[in-house]
Amino acid sequence: MGLEDWVLSIMEKLGYLGIAFLMFLDNIFPPIPSEVIMPSAGYTASKGDLTLIGVIIAGSAGSLFAAMLLYWIGRKIPQHYLFRFVERYGKYLRISTTDLEKSLSWFEKHGHRVVFFGRMIPAVRSLISIPAGMSRMPFHKFMSYSAAGTVIWTSFLAYMGYYFSENQALMTAVTQRIGYIVLSAAILYLLWRGVKKFNASKDKFN
Repeated sequence: MGLEDWVLSIMEKLGYLGIAFLMFLDNIFPPIPSEVIMPSAGYTASKGDLTLIGVIIAGSAGSLFAAMLLYWIGRKIPQHYLFRFVERYGKYLRISTTDLEKSLSWFEKHGHRVVFFGRMIPAVRSLISIPAGMSRMPFHKFMSYSAAGTVIWTSFLAYMGYYFSENQALMTAVTQRIGYIVLSAAILYLLWRGVKKFNASKDKFN
């Protein structure tokens, strides 16, 4: 049984709860991607078994619950324990201590708004919540950015599955291109922030 077939079987058995559970896993266990889960959920909705709005709500809820859990893990558990845990068990989650270090550095360097973009970038969404907790990002701000990015991304993927499920090649091509666009937008935003900070520091010394 392939990954898509397994995802569809979970949805058939558990419905909205299955979608929420799978999206929770997407954030905890990166090899199960939302790019498979939500289009499959949208496809199920197109067959009349579920509603599109219900699929979006369930997917967003599962994703945000995982984000909250990872945020509080980052906030409450001492940093050296987290690194020790990732060093020992990270291979099972496909996460290394280098990944954790990079995400923490990236978060501290570029600010809280990376949470919004991070919710739409594969693998990053699994890592960005922990640095947010480690850096003591205000919880309400974390959830606001997370909710905005999550709802946009899950809605897009669900709509793709709903309207283009019969054309898998087109759906895959569009999803990949949108992913590149989101990543490019995030990079451009970070570059803009870097240039802005550089100009501000230059003006300060002039």
